[in-house]
Amino acid sequence: MSDISNRKPEIGAFFARDRTWHPPAYAPGYKTSVLRCPQRALLSLDGTISEITGPVFGHSIIGELDNDLIHNFARPGESALGERIIVHGRVIDERRRPVSGALVEFWQANAGGRYRHRKESYLAAIDPNFGGCGRCITDEYGQYSFRTIRPGAYPWPNGANDWRPAHIHFSIFGHGFAQRLITQMYFEGDPMIWKCPIVGTIPDKAAIEQLIALLDWGNTIPMDARAYKFDIVLRGRRSTLFENRLEGN
Repeated sequence: MSDISNRKPEIGAFFARDRTWHPPAYAPGYKTSVLRCPQRALLSLDGTISEITGPVFGHSIIGELDNDLIHNFARPGESALGERIIVHGRVIDERRRPVSGALVEFWQANAGGRYRHRKESYLAAIDPNFGGCGRCITDEYGQYSFRTIRPGAYPWPNGANDWRPAHIHFSIFGHGFAQRLITQMYFEGDPMIWKCPIVGTIPDKAAIEQLIALLDWGNTIPMDARAYKFDIVLRGRRSTLFENRLEGN
């Protein structure tokens, strides 16, 4: 077993988040934030041993195709429709040390911009061979990777003609279920990123750019799939922007 996996968990105070880096909790241009924003003063509490060490998820729950969204819901011999891509990167902490053994879950719309959900109202077609979700576990170097199709953009009932840019949702679990962070990843070169009301709540352009996966030509597989690289920084003054409340995980 490597020294990385034997590292003792940190239970004291972590590097504080920079609140000017994160979007405000109340942003009327993003309508649902009006009801979701905190109504009382924020609290910041240190993590306890029980929160950090348990309960834990079992590594045995990961299936052979869990990190292959092109095939994990497809009928035998068939594949999901769309542009085939590889998404990979590292999960690291505020000191840029790798976070090993983290459960990374991901979900997304299909190539037409439609989610596989019974309450989905967008008129785009459902792909019967695409489930839109998967998971993997980071290795000793904090690395993760999965195959999928590039999701499509879709309209949403925020403003009169608001659309979400192509994006993939991420959920990162630490070694206990109290350690969960959620974020979104966008794609390099997509002009719709800068028209999105949710993205517009982020006050710093550099913070937005940290949510954009870069085209990774070196890991593209010829005649198969393009690659995108997306690193996730869990804590610190320049952490990846997460959808969780600022006072904790």
